Amino acid sequence: MTGSYVSIKLSSFLSRIIKLTCFSNLVFVFLLAASCTGRSKVVTIGTLLNEMTDRSSLTYFPIRSFKHKQFSSYNRASVRPDSAGWFANADMSHFIRVEQNDGRREFVMFDAAGPGAVVRWWMTFYKAQNGVIRIYIDNDSVPLIQGSPKDMLRGSLICAPPLASSMQEGAPLGEEGRDYDHNFYVPLPFAEHCKITYECDSLRLLYDYEGTKVPQGYYWPDVFYNIGYRSYTGKVKVRSVTAADLDTLKYSFDRAGEILLEKSVRSGSEEMISRFIYPGDSLSVDIQHANTAITRLSALLDCADMNQALRSVVIKASFDGYTTVWLPLGEFFGTGDTLCNHRTWMNSTDASGLLESFWVMPFRRDCNINLINYSADTVHIELVTGTSDYKWKKNSLYFGASWHEYNSIRSRNNEGAPFDLNFINIKGKGVYAGDQVTIFNNTYHWWGEGDEKIFVDGEKFPSSFGTGSEDYYGYSFARQEPFSHPFISQPVGIGNMSWGVSVNMRHRSLDAIPFNDSISSNIELWHWADIKMNYALTTYYYIACPFETNIRPDRESVVREVVLTKDNFDKQLIR
Repeated sequence: MTGSYVSIKLSSFLSRIIKLTCFSNLVFVFLLAASCTGRSKVVTIGTLLNEMTDRSSLTYFPIRSFKHKQFSSYNRASVRPDSAGWFANADMSHFIRVEQNDGRREFVMFDAAGPGAVVRWWMTFYKAQNGVIRIYIDNDSVPLIQGSPKDMLRGSLICAPPLASSMQEGAPLGEEGRDYDHNFYVPLPFAEHCKITYECDSLRLLYDYEGTKVPQGYYWPDVFYNIGYRSYTGKVKVRSVTAADLDTLKYSFDRAGEILLEKSVRSGSEEMISRFIYPGDSLSVDIQHANTAITRLSALLDCADMNQALRSVVIKASFDGYTTVWLPLGEFFGTGDTLCNHRTWMNSTDASGLLESFWVMPFRRDCNINLINYSADTVHIELVTGTSDYKWKKNSLYFGASWHEYNSIRSRNNEGAPFDLNFINIKGKGVYAGDQVTIFNNTYHWWGEGDEKIFVDGEKFPSSFGTGSEDYYGYSFARQEPFSHPFISQPVGIGNMSWGVSVNMRHRSLDAIPFNDSISSNIELWHWADIKMNYALTTYYYIACPFETNIRPDRESVVREVVLTKDNFDKQLIR
């Protein structure tokens, strides 16, 4: 079971041109344009790469209408919220069906009619990584792409990191036999149909080994997967990815990766304010300039208790009179209550106290950024606001961010079972752009077996149903090591298998979720232990105003003493 139908090599002629040219951005644009026949009207791999590397694309409700959906290996016992299996674990090795193709036994993971595009893929294994992935486009019996999971999803076959990458090397004690987690962000558009299969001789029904009855469709060893895709609606035209695309766009993949990893973000103009913010006071910045967007926001903090300041200094933002942002500074910048080095496409922090945000925040007339100090200490802040010109259109959206904490929440309900936590419910029209969790785990047991469940526009079954919290955030098997990637990050993971804090975030790009009427984003609290813990949830979105949401400013939680140790947590429980 070896071989590849796609050889990702640039011609020697094109390679020489790329090596000699000093206009890399122009080459990138040229190659993308060459791949986009009728690019203003047709979705191609080139238009999708352009969208991925343009932060402002999230600020517009999609003109080319689509629904974001996901295939995953979730336990098929989960049928509906009132069913006994709604919180079933064992979210692995469940497939759509098994096919026999030219004598091969292929497990079907993905089967979708076009027009559409695969936009995000996560996968990991336990002793079942010695197989072959095949991707069939437009009902062709010959796969467009064929190769091992490691080669395809983690680099070498199609592209290099960060578009195909693993988050960490190594594994915790007891997990040494498990393969790495794979994250794949190369967009794969298809006009008529796409099918993805996995051939692996070691996969057997569990009763073959244990002689017991198991849920239908469950195989062993473990194969976990989440494959997100766009299902285009209406009269959207899509040009299917071809072998020629994957060959000629090799440089474009590399250049897209370079853009996603760039550390400098340029704004049209920047203004800096340096000020002490006393307890109960605030720092306010007003910007009155038509058709403008904040494209960079940075804050450098200096205070006696940095951890408390990250929780108790709140950023509140209003655009054209609509207040859409209210959350602690540390959560907004992605570091939670502790300063950790991390960098994504949308935010970054470092141990010096420098916090940066690259979310594009447009407005038509004016905006107000307000930093409110709810702590008992004076905080000094150097705030830099970077703005750029922005073309406001009929489908433009405002940036929104919300936060709330389930403080000292019991990890099981009254019946001793898992339950769903709510990120946010929104009534309105917009785009779901990402989320983050900051937890304090009060035991050495793993807290994150819970699946994400995202309901869009009133659907009865979530179009995104996952396989575990760490899978949703792009890693696997409760690994504690910090990591950063353009779209996912774990600045700190101490609390994954010990007493302490963990922060997980996911920022969406091509996998952003548009909604016309409503969205309900949830994640299971599925913990291996029955304890009390802290569980805070942050949500990022773009929204048409006015709108309604169930999340309100959580002032009680921001003034509460930060919990970083078991002693801190136990003291709060006593109080």
